[in-house]
Amino acid sequence: MLRRRINRLLGGDEGRVHSRTIYVGQKSCPPNEAFIPLKFCDNRIVSSKYTVWNFLPKNLFEQFRRIANFYFLIIFLVQVIVDTPTSPVTSGLPLFFVITVTAIKQGYEDWLRHKADREVNEYPVSVLEDGRRIRKQSEKIRVGDIVEVEEDETFPCDLILLQSSREDGTCFVTTASLDGESNHKTHYTVPDIESDLQYLSATIECEQPQPDLYNEQQSVHVTFWPCSALTGPAANQYLKMFTDFLSFMVLFNFIIPVSMYVTVEMQKFLGSFFITWDKDFFDPEIKEGALVNTSDLNEELGQIEYIFTDKTGTLTQNNMEFIECCIDGFQYRHREDSSELDGVCVTDGPVNKVQQKAGTEREELFLRALCLCHTVQVKESTKNGQDQIDQVDGLGADEEVLHPTHKERGFIASSPDEIALVQGAMRYGFTFLGLESKNMKILNRNKDVETYELLHVLNFDPVRRRMSVMVRSKTGDILLFCKGADSSIFPRVRQEEVERIRMHVERNATDGYRTLCVAYKHLSAEEYANADAGLREAKLALQDREEKLMNVYNKVETDMTLIGATAVEDQLQDEAAQTMEALQVAGMKVWVLTGDKMETAKSTCYACGLFKKNTELLELTLRTLEDGGRRREEKLHDLLLEYHKKAVQDAPPVKLGITRSWSGASHGFGFIIDGASLSMVLSSSSESNSSLYKNLFLQICQNCTAVLCCRMAPLQKAQIVRLVKNSKGSPITLSIGDGANDVSMILEAHVGIGIKGKEGRQAVKNSDYAIPKLKHLKKLLLAHGHLYYVRIAHLVQYFFYKNLCFILPQFLYQFFCGFSQQPLYDAAYLTMYNICFTSMPILAYSLLEQHICIEVLLDNSTLYREIAKNAMLRWKLFLYWTALGLFHGLVFFFGVRFLFSNPALQDNGQVFGNWSYGTIVFTVLVFTVTLKLALVTRHWTWINHFVIWGSLAFYVFFSFFWGGIIWPFLNHQRLYFVFANMLSSVSAWLVIILLILLSLLPEILLVVLRKPRGPHARQMKRRLPSSGTSTIFMLSQTASTHSFSWSD
Repeated sequence: MLRRRINRLLGGDEGRVHSRTIYVGQKSCPPNEAFIPLKFCDNRIVSSKYTVWNFLPKNLFEQFRRIANFYFLIIFLVQVIVDTPTSPVTSGLPLFFVITVTAIKQGYEDWLRHKADREVNEYPVSVLEDGRRIRKQSEKIRVGDIVEVEEDETFPCDLILLQSSREDGTCFVTTASLDGESNHKTHYTVPDIESDLQYLSATIECEQPQPDLYNEQQSVHVTFWPCSALTGPAANQYLKMFTDFLSFMVLFNFIIPVSMYVTVEMQKFLGSFFITWDKDFFDPEIKEGALVNTSDLNEELGQIEYIFTDKTGTLTQNNMEFIECCIDGFQYRHREDSSELDGVCVTDGPVNKVQQKAGTEREELFLRALCLCHTVQVKESTKNGQDQIDQVDGLGADEEVLHPTHKERGFIASSPDEIALVQGAMRYGFTFLGLESKNMKILNRNKDVETYELLHVLNFDPVRRRMSVMVRSKTGDILLFCKGADSSIFPRVRQEEVERIRMHVERNATDGYRTLCVAYKHLSAEEYANADAGLREAKLALQDREEKLMNVYNKVETDMTLIGATAVEDQLQDEAAQTMEALQVAGMKVWVLTGDKMETAKSTCYACGLFKKNTELLELTLRTLEDGGRRREEKLHDLLLEYHKKAVQDAPPVKLGITRSWSGASHGFGFIIDGASLSMVLSSSSESNSSLYKNLFLQICQNCTAVLCCRMAPLQKAQIVRLVKNSKGSPITLSIGDGANDVSMILEAHVGIGIKGKEGRQAVKNSDYAIPKLKHLKKLLLAHGHLYYVRIAHLVQYFFYKNLCFILPQFLYQFFCGFSQQPLYDAAYLTMYNICFTSMPILAYSLLEQHICIEVLLDNSTLYREIAKNAMLRWKLFLYWTALGLFHGLVFFFGVRFLFSNPALQDNGQVFGNWSYGTIVFTVLVFTVTLKLALVTRHWTWINHFVIWGSLAFYVFFSFFWGGIIWPFLNHQRLYFVFANMLSSVSAWLVIILLILLSLLPEILLVVLRKPRGPHARQMKRRLPSSGTSTIFMLSQTASTHSFSWSD
């Protein structure tokens, strides 16, 4: 890093100019040109955070930036500097343990990063130098080197394609290592390049690398305030008061132990493995299970109020199947029972003609458009032919349609829609054979091969929502074929042709199909020449390249002729309807954010059960805003007020005690909005109106059972999530999606879920959790999320309770020792109480506890509502644990004090001292808080038994061991044989047992006498046997095929 900064300083600032010139092959510039060579940084990849030299100072700085570690450091320094009643070891040892463990963990993780960096940087690469092919490490590649990359190899740096082994000069690239997208993208070689690269003499002028968007500079101003100095007796008095305050702060700092911070972190870290180990999340199709990228949000899974989901690939499978097409207004539907494929003109063929059929010329033109307007590539099958075909979404049952010489081929495409359309054309007799040397070949229904020269591809983008190709036929005709969304195609074709197709498009969208419109245009020689020149100029532009390309695209894609439309079905995910219903019953509101048409998305919402038959839909789209002939702004205002009155003001009041639920008898309202209307709501011309519109829109949506947002851009998805997240009450939000266009809303929500779908892994990489299918979301939230939240709530409250029991006797003791800061417990007990004696039982409890079994949580979604709105950490429960801690602390201290009212407690007549007093109190304390945890444990495993009884046994063993040996490093042996002498007294035994029973008696009576009440009492009784089938990853104790028992 230092070397890179020096290079930037000494080698000239690359950012001074907008572009830079690079000589290919490291060749020098011509003698007649003046050129100052630039110094570029090397090709090393550095993802690590530390080095051997800066690890210790940098890691310590990072750790002590945390407020908890800094607080305990101050306590330790106070103990070192000020004469405090406790040893610095009591706080220094736990802090040292935490810092050391964290440093080891972070050091190990950084070592793994160094190891991964070395693998990348030392990767062997073939480079052409001085006409020879040599092998060098990736990190030694210099800017301007000519690199040879073979098939299935990773690009070692940013490259420009000079040559390809394919005759057509193309290569297929995936960007999975950059943005997670696994779809293949086609790249073309630079034209007019010499075949022998060793004689190539060329320069490249390119733009500078993009600057760091997150580079930020800040300045801190420190002001020193004047103060007056105090001397003499007053200063000593104030100093004594200050030191006494620090001493008492040290004495009582254990109310907030550092071990709680460690235990919570360990609970989150170890608990995340249970999601990964859950076999119910394993998907045999992709042979993967769940993935946890962030372990800090486990408890948030039990507090979700709003779910924002994508449609394609999330609610649906993103597995496209060609259903039907419309040509010149006539419907063509493929028959599944057809045995042969003779083309669309044969009456007894697989085409179901509704009314009549289009002309043969128009039919063939439409099918040629489907075979030519795409970026699909045909890849020959390898030895593992079937695997290859399956991998690239091969032809499967349709293989008999292929020409005999092209049977074992698979398709590669950037979108499954394109494969479905190519396969749809095959059903009607037109087969795409592939692209060779920029020539696209088609096998028509007469078994003749047609060849078209591919001139240009106008790629699809989410703004245009269409893509086009320019091809030249053998007769010399130049054709432009275009396909895209109806909203993008209809304004660019002759309007008299639209009405014939619009009816079919809307009907298909209502049926839930994805629709695309197909158009074409004959280009004259002059039109093509202008378009070709414009495209070449735009592609060579270093500034505003995308904008210039867009201008050329829009100019050439006008005055087209509409041919027809296609309908492709995207089937619902497995158990999508059941999952959505369970989440709604659990009190979560589901919003669907999609870029698809409103009709398609609405039918999907009905199929998923988000909209019911009796759901009244409130629509706020351009169609409703344009009704009435008034200005859109006025219509928007009126509609929002109308919908607010209907859904909010006139809505029946919510019953007392019911939160985030709606009646099952009436499914209420559903709200639909499109991207254009949302833009008007969020960015009104008037600032006051914008705030009003946002509030009305939010209140309407919050009172609807489901919300559908269609025609959404990725940025708009994030805006909606942010709007709800920052609303009144700060509800916990969850976003789930499978594609790169969902990343913005995944990052914006409190919890982001990625689906391991077919649109790459960008969503998975940017998510907090990743699951294979939508149906797994039900168990993730209703089971794992519910239990995680209950466990962490009990952990925090139990820690506060046991430390209140620990500190209260120490506080009361000060009233009987003249406030001398005399500790009640030995330093070893102060140090070990939260680290060893009481830490493992609560950690095991917080990992394994199941107060309700998994099957009940999944079958009874309403149980999720009972923990909503942070119900387990409210004042009522906090006051209960506080009162219990106060009661136990009083019993411990005054119970032992009552024992000490008898001066002679030993057989030899000797009396116990203050360390015996504190040891008895501490013994009762350890046993009581541990047995209290045992009483609240519902789900017993051998781990619980081991840590609970093992902790008590360890305390007894440690007390004998610590007090039975004279330790040379201790100046004062306070507990020498104190524990053994204490247990030799029958009175001490009696008091310990009686005080433990007295402390736990109210809890025991409460458990015995309390009867389950409420509608879930019967389900709560469904406990399971505690032996044999206890699972490591929170699955049910029933002996199901998915359980993982320790006996395995």
